[in-house]
Amino acid sequence: MISENVKKVTQNLASLNAESGRSPTNLIAVSKRQPASAVAEAYAAGLTHFGENYLQEAVPKIQALKHLPLCWHFIGPVQSNKTQLIADHFDWVHTLDRLKIGTRLSRQRNPNAQRPLNLCIQVNVDGDLNKSGVAPCDALALLQALQGLPNIKVRGLMTILDQQTEPAVGFAQLAKLFRDLTPQAGVSWDTLSMGMSGDYPAAVAAGATQVRVGTAIFGSRQ
Repeated sequence: MISENVKKVTQNLASLNAESGRSPTNLIAVSKRQPASAVAEAYAAGLTHFGENYLQEAVPKIQALKHLPLCWHFIGPVQSNKTQLIADHFDWVHTLDRLKIGTRLSRQRNPNAQRPLNLCIQVNVDGDLNKSGVAPCDALALLQALQGLPNIKVRGLMTILDQQTEPAVGFAQLAKLFRDLTPQAGVSWDTLSMGMSGDYPAAVAAGATQVRVGTAIFGSRQ
């Protein structure tokens, strides 16, 4: 089933990219609550990017699959006491919304690692009190504060929309903010992480470069 779902989603993404005239969108398979065997099956179907929310289950999974050339994205809330594990085991963090966390990740990322830790600033575009993220008006200040820190690379913006927000509207707001910040960002500024199983077509239309899809690939979570 996973291989069939991967084929379906990747074909849909290719069609959406062609319709919008955009470059290929990177597909992150959200593998939280899925066993390592499911990740291995998705890898066999052609996927290499996987997203995890919960460190306690992610780290053993990453270690069990370290023989595979996978790219791991942390997409859950980042707690101060968990930054070392994230810096040690992940390639991307999509949910940065505090300078304190960025500073800790910068300090704790091994400078001898093959690559710096890629970061996206999480933006709460619709002011949802139940979600993390900086207000759009505060994104520039956080970006500027992060610039120059070693061992990290700020790549762009990320959002999770409130269920009441019209996807096309919310994603367009994040895309506009990304464009507005581009003159102040560095050459690595290239990522819009937005869209999940239920709304990724609208995200691609708005310019998403990465979409985070779980249920449409793995089915219901265990």
